[in-house]
Amino acid sequence: MPDHSLPLIAAIITTFFAAGIVKGVTGMGLPTVAMGVLGSLLSPLAAAALLLVPSFLTNVWQLLAGPKFGVLIHRLWSMMLTIIIGTVIGSMMLTGGTTALTTVCLGIVLIIYAAYTLLAKPLNVSPRWEPWLSPMVGLVTGLVTGATGVFVIPAVPYIQSLDLQRDDLVQALGLSFTVSTIALAIGLFWHGASPLGNLLTSTLGVIPALLGMATGRLIRTRISPLLFRRLFLIFLLLLGFEMAFRGLR
Repeated sequence: MPDHSLPLIAAIITTFFAAGIVKGVTGMGLPTVAMGVLGSLLSPLAAAALLLVPSFLTNVWQLLAGPKFGVLIHRLWSMMLTIIIGTVIGSMMLTGGTTALTTVCLGIVLIIYAAYTLLAKPLNVSPRWEPWLSPMVGLVTGLVTGATGVFVIPAVPYIQSLDLQRDDLVQALGLSFTVSTIALAIGLFWHGASPLGNLLTSTLGVIPALLGMATGRLIRTRISPLLFRRLFLIFLLLLGFEMAFRGLR
């Protein structure tokens, strides 16, 4: 296991718990919160390695909870394929670039995602555009995932634009995040950037993440999910600006 200090281990556990709460309330956000916060404490590469196991297990749980796995695979297979290709290619930047550059890129992605989600109007993609748009979105999502460890741009806005029912939307997001996590793991291991110690530490993040998700589901019944989501996005926006400016210094 990497030589982490006790304060850093406590920060990692707290981060996964908080990220789990966000996912429990909103249905998404665990990888984004974990990468944003851990990326401000560690290098984005180290943060991405710690993210792998909690992200995989929580998103598989979300993926298998819905009823239309086969239907979604048939509809989105080309997007999932290009996510894998793009992530493996993009991971060359995460594993080979400088920490300052990857920190700036991570900050910019957080800014774009938070600002878009807060301010932009929902899109509506026509079904006839999907055959050529899905693989393009998947490739760009993969490149961003590989370079920064964040899975949400442009996959989340695109999937939300497909006019899916609520349960199908949650399952489709789980599918995209699961594939992105697997592809990121492949990219990191391919470039020798995810040693066993990081994987063991990542496994320890599963328990606080699951506890956070359970807590988030309880919180969801007591507060407005919309208000919580807006506060979460404002936090990501501020964190993104901090990371981008810190990486430029």
